Amino acid sequence: MYPAAFRYYRAATLEEATSILSQAGDEARPLAGGQSLIPLMKLRFARPALLVDLNSIPGLSSIKSEQGVVRIGALTRHAQLAESELSQLIPILHDCAAGIADAQVRSRGTIGGSLAEADPSGDWAPVMLALSAEVRTQNSKQERTIALADFFKDAYTTGLANGELVREVAVKVPAKNSGGAYIAFKRCASVYASASAAVQLTMADRSTCEQAHIYLGCVGLVPVHATAAEAELRGRELTKERISAAAEAAMEAAAPQPDMRGSAEYKKVLVKHVVKKGLEVSLLRSRGEQVEVSHEYVGRI
Repeated sequence: MYPAAFRYYRAATLEEATSILSQAGDEARPLAGGQSLIPLMKLRFARPALLVDLNSIPGLSSIKSEQGVVRIGALTRHAQLAESELSQLIPILHDCAAGIADAQVRSRGTIGGSLAEADPSGDWAPVMLALSAEVRTQNSKQERTIALADFFKDAYTTGLANGELVREVAVKVPAKNSGGAYIAFKRCASVYASASAAVQLTMADRSTCEQAHIYLGCVGLVPVHATAAEAELRGRELTKERISAAAEAAMEAAAPQPDMRGSAEYKKVLVKHVVKKGLEVSLLRSRGEQVEVSHEYVGRI
């Protein structure tokens, strides 16, 4: 099916884009990578009267490290992050970026577009929440910084105001005694995950957990913060039994809905698996070990 008729405008600056979007209101949509918006338009689930293309705006696709903070431009493609040397500072970023969909989607999809879409099945939201990331936004009049924990309001709903766009995502480089991992389980590469988990640990020593962040994807309207699982780990030695107990607690926190990707019971079992593996990999990485992980598929557990 073809999209409904629409007008197209290529913005030259972020200020110009936000001004036009603000004036047009709900009739307009920004176009970044288009990997979510264009399919919805083809199905006519989305029928914007105006598309404002952001891709010619300079300075929105850089990845740089400044004073212990990695700053990622909103138009940075998933493939850029997967290949960036800076993502090696934070391995969980590579885990996520390198496994998103297929090569075509990774080459076009953007991190800013993904976060602003707030799709409950998206990969980036739980990862950035586990890293306590912030988004820097801009409208036609001002800029502001929003903690990602305050950014997601509901499924497909964020704290962005009319005409406001994500400009940058800021992530602090974790301490040397930290480790993180992102594990997503899918039927195949090109579909959304049935369940995913982002884990970031800070260790007091080789075995004792000082701080833990665990967020679950695809099992709620927004990423699920597994606080009970974190409490199982904080201040304790990360034995196999302790990791299993935390994975059980995360499973109980999940609130999945049955769909074509599996039953609610199946997804809860997957949550236990991905959290357990995420914790094991994060612990090894906190000790300086190089551990490669990728998204998992049916038949490969």
